[in-house]
Amino acid sequence: MSLTPERIDSLLAAVRELESCIVAFSGGVDSAVVAKAARLALGDRALAVTANSASLAAGELQAARQAAEQIGIAHRVLETSEFDNPSYTSNPANRCYFCKTELYSRLDVLLDEAGFAWIANGANSDDAGDFRPGMAAAREHRVRSPLLECGWDKAAVRELARQWGLAVWDKPASPCLSSRVAYGEAVTPERLARIDAAERFLRGCGLSPVRVRYHKDDLARVEVPLEAVSRLAADGLRERVLEELKRLGFRYVTLDLAGFRSGSNNDALPLVSISRLTGGE
Repeated sequence: MSLTPERIDSLLAAVRELESCIVAFSGGVDSAVVAKAARLALGDRALAVTANSASLAAGELQAARQAAEQIGIAHRVLETSEFDNPSYTSNPANRCYFCKTELYSRLDVLLDEAGFAWIANGANSDDAGDFRPGMAAAREHRVRSPLLECGWDKAAVRELARQWGLAVWDKPASPCLSSRVAYGEAVTPERLARIDAAERFLRGCGLSPVRVRYHKDDLARVEVPLEAVSRLAADGLRERVLEELKRLGFRYVTLDLAGFRSGSNNDALPLVSISRLTGGE
């Protein structure tokens, strides 16, 4: 894919119109491109902020720090408190709404302290067609989505990151650990730590990308790429994985024959009562 200078300039112009912004910075490719655009367009009138809580996988905070350092943007870490909210920990289908509300509410305060105008997130045009309760929270706060507003999809974002020499240009998506927990099952720091440890073990076995989905009765549903399913199911590795995940506290371990796919917990949404999960909202 070739990105024209005009298209890149139009993105920078859109960011420049913000005048100043705080970038909600996970350190993934989308927020890294927004942060780079903000640094180029706004200079010191841009700040990257990374939220830290039990839902952040091990190593992601350090990776965000490194990405911000490469970009050259000022960076802060914000400790968020979504786990204090029962509406979040009960894990309804719109759990992300409560997480993003916590984040954007805290960033609103930082906006006022810094005298900045907007929060900028990394939403792109591919996100518009997915189930994204967090986007509803964005609309309730001073949040702009430059990539989405300029019609950039994930492929174009990755290509721009590559052209800009960002180390994260080919980084796999790394959504928060809470996204691994089946809707309606409580989200707890202990469960997320177990999931994180299981995924790190599987990656250490050469399996990537990988997801360990938590389901009722401490069941782990393991997703790996289709080409790796037979390898994981083979004697030797299968026993090692089973032993380790049971040691971590999973009672049952299953291998998803459909393979790795982002957001697969959303497959259950038509089968559950959203009204029940969200308390009638």
